[in-house]
Amino acid sequence: MKFQSSNPVLSPDADFEQYYGTMDGGSGGRSVATAGTASLQGIANKTGILALACVAFGALGYTLLPQLGPSVLWISAIAGFIVTLGVGFAIRSNPKIAAIGGWIYAAVQGVFLGALTALLDDMLASAIGAEAAAKLGGSLALPAFIITAASLGSMLGLYKAGIIRPTQRFKAVMGVLMGAVMITYLAAFVLGFFGVQIPFLSLNSAFEGGQAGLIGLGISLLIFAVASLSLILDFERAEQIAESGAPKTMEWVAAFGLLVSLAWVYFEAVKLVFRLAMMFGQRD
Repeated sequence: MKFQSSNPVLSPDADFEQYYGTMDGGSGGRSVATAGTASLQGIANKTGILALACVAFGALGYTLLPQLGPSVLWISAIAGFIVTLGVGFAIRSNPKIAAIGGWIYAAVQGVFLGALTALLDDMLASAIGAEAAAKLGGSLALPAFIITAASLGSMLGLYKAGIIRPTQRFKAVMGVLMGAVMITYLAAFVLGFFGVQIPFLSLNSAFEGGQAGLIGLGISLLIFAVASLSLILDFERAEQIAESGAPKTMEWVAAFGLLVSLAWVYFEAVKLVFRLAMMFGQRD
């Protein structure tokens, strides 16, 4: 699964300039008065629409897993990885297809995240018992969703208040951290086909408990923090798009980029909640 900004889709490059001119606050861009211009409200609306679509398809994935088995998870995971890469690079080459690409990504990634949540629910119930799992809420979806929303709200608040700003140093550090996470996840994905698991990164450490469980929890918290902070980079790029005089089409580009980061945050949140539920459930 690829999650960057944070998304290469939102990076200014020759492809964007080919369609919309240089994004420099509007002074160097092409005139788009006839088509309307991008706005922060428009970006927020389109992000919300894609997020709702992702949630709807997530419910579908959550329902399909018990019926079709773990194959749904693996197929949607591979499809999600391919679609994220394919749609991302396609939008870089032609930003005008961002609306279609965003819907495709929301559908595929939603099914994957829903199936993943269902699988983790089943693993939790099997490990600590259905009754104990019910006491912890019954499903990981709601707490993971709340954590994702809280992360979005807090990062947006910190960005708007100027407490966290995407300085060059911040971007450099985030680039290193996000690159390390992506390479690690890719290695874990490939090694998984050979039955090899990276210690502590794998959710198996949650079943072991003790020191292994705590280290795994710490790593999960660190990656969740990186995913949350990646939203800061997306906010800046969305703001640049809105202030550049870019056409309304670019709202879909920003919305797609934000959805990719939000999906990453949820992905980390649901695993984090699973680890915590395992720890507290085993104590009972």
